[in-house]
Amino acid sequence: MTDNKDYEHMAGIFKALAHSTRLQVLVKLQEKEHCVCELQEIIGFDMSTISRHLNVLKNAGIIESRKVNNQVFYRLLCPCVLDTLECVIDMKTSNKE
Repeated sequence: MTDNKDYEHMAGIFKALAHSTRLQVLVKLQEKEHCVCELQEIIGFDMSTISRHLNVLKNAGIIESRKVNNQVFYRLLCPCVLDTLECVIDMKTSNKE
């Protein structure tokens, strides 16, 4: 049985997902591991903004990082988190019909 602490943890994950920039980051991380500079180029925000969003995702346990020399690379820990995104896309499509 799930207790209140579990629900709070799940709510934290949904809060981390509740930003369009973070969703863009997750879609890119689904493709492959990226460093901050690559994500900045792809998404188009400054490095500090991307870093803040990565920090939110990391604190929620959605992504993890590894350091190679002076670069930090990020990867998706559990790709199934994007199943939620697919579900929302399906909802949007079905509501248009």
